[in-house]
Amino acid sequence: MTATHTASPAYPEHATRHRRPRRSAVPLAVLTAIWAGAAGVLALWWSDTASVVGPAGWLTGAGRITGLLAGYACAILLALMARVPLLDHTIGSDRLARWHALGGRCTVSLALAHTLLIIWGYALSSHTGVVSQTSSLVLHYPDLLKGTAGFLLFLLTAVLSARAARRRMSYETWHYLHFATYLAVFLSFGHQLSNGADFVGNRPAQAAWYTLFLTVAVLVAWYRFVTPVRRGFRHRLRVVAVHPEAPGVVSVHLTGQHLLELGGDPGQFLRWRFWAPGLWWTANPYSLSAPARNGLLRITVKSAGTHSSALARLRPGTRVWAEGPYGSLTANRRSASKVLLLAGGVGITPLRALFETLPGQVTLVYRARRVEDLALRAELDAIAARRGGTVRYVVDEPAAHSSPLTAHALNALVPDLAAHDVYLCGPPGMTQAALTALRDAGVPSRRIHHESFAF
Repeated sequence: MTATHTASPAYPEHATRHRRPRRSAVPLAVLTAIWAGAAGVLALWWSDTASVVGPAGWLTGAGRITGLLAGYACAILLALMARVPLLDHTIGSDRLARWHALGGRCTVSLALAHTLLIIWGYALSSHTGVVSQTSSLVLHYPDLLKGTAGFLLFLLTAVLSARAARRRMSYETWHYLHFATYLAVFLSFGHQLSNGADFVGNRPAQAAWYTLFLTVAVLVAWYRFVTPVRRGFRHRLRVVAVHPEAPGVVSVHLTGQHLLELGGDPGQFLRWRFWAPGLWWTANPYSLSAPARNGLLRITVKSAGTHSSALARLRPGTRVWAEGPYGSLTANRRSASKVLLLAGGVGITPLRALFETLPGQVTLVYRARRVEDLALRAELDAIAARRGGTVRYVVDEPAAHSSPLTAHALNALVPDLAAHDVYLCGPPGMTQAALTALRDAGVPSRRIHHESFAF
């Protein structure tokens, strides 16, 4: 089932002139800085180690190295998720989350290796058993009891962050569980300086370590705590109305003060905290489903859990805090003259805003399970007619209107597909199938732009 409008192209009044963006050097610079820091940590161990002798020396040396790298990795993990706008807007929230997840697995592995190697190495040096040596370290070395508690918290977070465990918990529970990592880092920090052979008596190394962790602490405190509170009082957002859009889908309309300062480019999302019973304790990510205008913002949300379901019952006047904007699924990533917007389900929300504002030749393909699940359809048709764009709807039911998500099917819907930039947003299964189909159709990976909000 498709609807097509091919009037002469017209740009929306607030669309910006298309400029070919330069590829951001920030991701490469950040990765280079991270690896350079890791090299510096290894250099600290090298400069402080005269020789390594015997099995005990090798085990203890390996324990020192893994401990230094684990401590450094803790700081990097917190910095990646501090929601620094420069990183979020250039690297993208989903890529930062993937880096964070990979780094988390590496950090836990390094911390576990450090613990086992140090205990084993010290046991060989003192000619004692592993259990006796463990007890001696934990109970008698400075700050190691707190360090052990921090290590156990890290292990607990790692276990509960595994994919099988995440499926059984809500986003809110998972989100707050990760605050335990702040406590884990705090508990572990002291033993690094009081017991680490590379820090004891080494004032420059201690100063560098304090500077690293204090800098990260300031970034986390400012962007994750101070900024949301400051903006909450500055913008005084509140709910104006809640309108149904499709079965289980509602739009929440908001107004406030100084909204131009809040920003938010089409395609971006914010983290919204609604000051209503059962909702105030968490801030969930929802995309803007229309460009900000006339002092109004709008998000469109599908009921998929406790938090999103409760938004349909919001009352006008409910106060709201918005944190962000975040995400890099914006016009700045565009590099070709033709654009395909490929949406699945409620993934239409950021793409609807881009459909209205992206200049040039833009095609929207919107997939849903049923006709009635096509949210914002009247708006999409009106935008297509006004700007001379093309919108095509694909539904799974009835089967006569379905279309497989394959390279052949996409080429049939969008001629010259390989010459397009593609913006993609939808459920994880649809997104993965679309990525495969687009690559099979010859679309270069650098021109496929998508962000995932799965946790």
